[in-house]
Amino acid sequence: MTTPVRRHRGGAMQGSPVGWARNPLTEFDQLLSEMSGLIESTLEGTAPAVAWTPLADVTESDDAFHVEIELPGVKSKDINVEANGQELVVTGEIKEKERKGILRRSTRRTGSFEYRLRLPGEVDTEKINAQMSDGVLTVSVPKAEVAKPRHIEISETGENTENKG
Repeated sequence: MTTPVRRHRGGAMQGSPVGWARNPLTEFDQLLSEMSGLIESTLEGTAPAVAWTPLADVTESDDAFHVEIELPGVKSKDINVEANGQELVVTGEIKEKERKGILRRSTRRTGSFEYRLRLPGEVDTEKINAQMSDGVLTVSVPKAEVAKPRHIEISETGENTENKG
């Protein structure tokens, strides 16, 4: 089966070359982002600002969960990280810059953001660590001792066990 290709006047092809893998989820996310921007622009000034969700990666190691959240241009003082049981909540705000001249186009997100994550297992909320570097917030959430995998030694018993009775 071949990949459909759009053609417009002049016969030039539009889209990705044949054989290139496209991620439909990325396209869907971009569409949702554009629709959200349209809705926000039509309701500007009439509705309260809705918090948006920043992009993030979540990985798991043997001893912790690691969350990397993209927050370019955000200062650490404008970010709040909270943990409640198995839920991690990162909130904050990206403030609009004061600019000289007329802003012709803007695709950067501003306003309040919120990232919520329910972790699949018991965590040690007392030892959570958060660091900001190059526009990426990295939060390390250690697993609780009870949640860590533990190797159980198997003891052997002799075949000549005596039954008392």
